[in-house]
Amino acid sequence: MEWRSVGILLATRRHGEKSLIIDTFCPSYGRYLGVVKGGASRKFAPILQVGAQLDLTWRARLQDHLGSFKVELVRARTAHAMSDRILAAGLRSVSTILSGVLPERQAFDKFYRTTEDLLDLINQPNIWPLAYLKWELELLKVLGYGLDLSKCAVSGTSENLRYVSPRTGRAISEQAAGEWVPKLLHLPSVFLKGSDNSDSIIDGLKLTGYFLTKKVFNDYH
Repeated sequence: MEWRSVGILLATRRHGEKSLIIDTFCPSYGRYLGVVKGGASRKFAPILQVGAQLDLTWRARLQDHLGSFKVELVRARTAHAMSDRILAAGLRSVSTILSGVLPERQAFDKFYRTTEDLLDLINQPNIWPLAYLKWELELLKVLGYGLDLSKCAVSGTSENLRYVSPRTGRAISEQAAGEWVPKLLHLPSVFLKGSDNSDSIIDGLKLTGYFLTKKVFNDYH
């Protein structure tokens, strides 16, 4: 069995004294693991960096085997990320989340392109935070936990949306919230149409982080 594809390196771990098992994300093959023989050597150190774009060739005797990778560097990203603590944290977050929640060997072609586009913005700290927030929203959707923040789940209105149901991920208007306000999540203005309030990006990440933690990670672990 053999295939070749570009892919993003998500994680590495030692395999014996000289080799590494690498965790990758590819457009047509999804999340795939395999052994890189000699991957722990100095030769591979600048290549096998988290977030790197790789040219991957996977081989195995049988489809369900772990298999091995031959790798070539297409594009490195770590140097850009290391120059800014927010970018560095973002790169770690992308790789850690995908390695933790994506099922193995299931294609997510469109979301792969979304992830690749995000990582290619790693040298643009002014737009990275908002792009990352949108990426987390898309990840929730891809995994079946998409948030519906366009209209009120109770009344159907798109006006005065202020809250989010922690159970359904649907928006709730100020008028419809009533006595349930203490149990609802705050809807940051960054998610509302026409809003350019970048200060609420952190609040937006708190909201997506809630659903990633309570829903996604609970179900996958």
